[in-house]
Amino acid sequence: MGALLCLLSAACFGAMAIFGKYAYDARVDVGDLLLLRFVIAAVLLLVVARVTGALRGLPRHSIPAGLAMGGIGYATQAGLFFGALQRMDASLLALILYAYPALVTLGAIALGRERATVRRVVALLVASAGTVLVLGAAAAGGLDALGTAMGFGAALAYTVYILVGDRIGPAIPPLALAALVCTGAAGTFAVVSAVRGGPQFDFDAAGWGWVTAIAVVSTVAAIVLFFAGVARVGPSAASILSTLEPVVTVGLAAVVFGESLGAVQLAGGALVLSAAVVIRPAEARRRAAEDRLVPGGLEQLGDAAPRGLRVQGFTARVEATAYDAGVVAQQQESPAEQGERGLAVLAEVSLESTGEGDQAVVADADRSRQ
Repeated sequence: MGALLCLLSAACFGAMAIFGKYAYDARVDVGDLLLLRFVIAAVLLLVVARVTGALRGLPRHSIPAGLAMGGIGYATQAGLFFGALQRMDASLLALILYAYPALVTLGAIALGRERATVRRVVALLVASAGTVLVLGAAAAGGLDALGTAMGFGAALAYTVYILVGDRIGPAIPPLALAALVCTGAAGTFAVVSAVRGGPQFDFDAAGWGWVTAIAVVSTVAAIVLFFAGVARVGPSAASILSTLEPVVTVGLAAVVFGESLGAVQLAGGALVLSAAVVIRPAEARRRAAEDRLVPGGLEQLGDAAPRGLRVQGFTARVEATAYDAGVVAQQQESPAEQGERGLAVLAEVSLESTGEGDQAVVADADRSRQ
């Protein structure tokens, strides 16, 4: 069931570009589309977060931080994405945008948050080669330079958004973060709309249906389904399952719009997706302990696929503290006492790092010691 929920979430996200194309056919302006999308999504997510209690007890600084993530980072990414969608095929845009997992890994290495392991370097090279194949084949048929630049800009904006959210997100329950991000983005597009003279809702009646589909299906439902799925299969498996999203976009674009990718483009897209799958299992092993100790804190929100907002450095802190305690124990204590001290240290660090909500970790350590 968990895997099915994650796949349904990816399908909902993957359909967004198709809904967007239909909205443009109904004469919906991109600015009005983004405003309506985030207003509808924010209202629904705030209701869900309120009912589930996700908004209770938020740290005081987390509310402006979450709003800023949406109003600056996510609004930039969404604006570039839908701007590019006006100028290029949905299938090609999906493959360009999905270069973001490799960009996130590269950024994390540059910032010192990750190590440049062989697996990561190979994945980056594979993703780069796949992107070159996709764009090279597309250029042969006439590639829109501005649309391509906006597509890469969306991937880069999302990369920055994830790296920033990596520090902010873990302190906020995922549903609350999603609601704050959509609210912040809605505020940004409301200001943009006001500067442009206000929203224009004189588009075709069908446009309301497609915009609502983007907000309800490809934003709210996609996020809620992903949260439900990740609670059952874990964030690492959910991230890998989310690679279905661009496949859904390419497949729907071929069926609905008759878009076709050449053999070289398909091969390039396969390389990009395989690189994302190669990167994520490596993250799964390194972050296994933090995934268990911070349940539900690793979810993400986005136009491409659900993306990980993870607690950095937790494993390193546990290992360093446990190592120091182990040295002292070896010198001064018996094997039984060493084991008790190690469990006590792990419980203490776990409680300090994850907050009072993870008292169960300490309880498990107490039971093991007994």
